[in-house]
Amino acid sequence: MSFFARFAQNRGALIGLIILAVIVAMAALAPFLYPESPWRMVQRPFLPPLEMNGFPLGTDTMGRNVAAGLMHGAWVSLLIGFVSTSVALLIGVPLGAVAGYYGGLIDDGLMRFTEFFQTIPNFALAIVLVAIMQPSVTSIVLAIALVSWPPVARLVRAEFLSLRHREYVEAARLVGQGNATIILRQILPNTLSPIIVLASLMVATAILLESALSFLGLGDPNVMSWGYMIGAARTVIRQAWWLSFFPGVAILLTVLALNLVGEGLDDALNPKLARERS
Repeated sequence: MSFFARFAQNRGALIGLIILAVIVAMAALAPFLYPESPWRMVQRPFLPPLEMNGFPLGTDTMGRNVAAGLMHGAWVSLLIGFVSTSVALLIGVPLGAVAGYYGGLIDDGLMRFTEFFQTIPNFALAIVLVAIMQPSVTSIVLAIALVSWPPVARLVRAEFLSLRHREYVEAARLVGQGNATIILRQILPNTLSPIIVLASLMVATAILLESALSFLGLGDPNVMSWGYMIGAARTVIRQAWWLSFFPGVAILLTVLALNLVGEGLDDALNPKLARERS
């Protein structure tokens, strides 16, 4: 059975993929449906949803279009989620591969370095890093990446420890392949399945972290984000429930979709484990 057939057997994963596709479409269509800045005042403040044409989700405390902010915020959240995860993989995969392949003192040193980052709670460290570097999309991406790479390194290390003495690796050594070639061509391709599954879950975590940072006022002041929209509406939640409800639902659906897709990837890439769970 092919990968896509195994993935399609998981209905939850298909639902998650559809939701994720809708959110990506929102981000892609935002500049065309709402070409003006989402920060622009377009109507009177606190306009309820569906009360006036052109403002299906109403307006916020400053008279800005909530629908425009929601669609432009989708692009920011997805961008930060995927880019920060990619940077975390670029840090964690090489460190975990080197530690797992060589072992010994190199493994001990790299794992102690990894544990140093894990001694501080992720969210607290992200707050400190963003505050030091000044809030911007770049600083948020770097901060989230720096707090997200340790689990990647540990996962890759564990995979390399279990694969480095396999027969095909020993055969590669016998024919004269160097360590770098063995790591990149023999072992790393066989660790991609768990890395891909972990990466899908890391994107969801990154979106939550970005939303929390923006909620606390540490988001990029030049871009609209879902976390900022919720944070700006927290003082008027009784007066204008829709201001925090719609971006909150967007965050919930995005994180749920990514987790469902991650579960589907796990089942498709590891069919044996999926059969054991069932």
